[in-house]
Amino acid sequence: MKISARNTMKGKIVEVTKGATTAHVRIDIGNGVVTTSSITNVAVDE
Repeated sequence: MKISARNTMKGKIVEVTKGATTAHVRIDIGNGVVTTSSITNVAVDE
């Protein structure tokens, strides 16, 4: 498994919405803060 240290954060995935080529991933990182990332569907599947 390949992972980049700069692209790692602790949190709980609360939602994944896949599109044609990319997905939006919502992550609860604590204290009521939820961040959204756009990543490829391949990355989601891995």
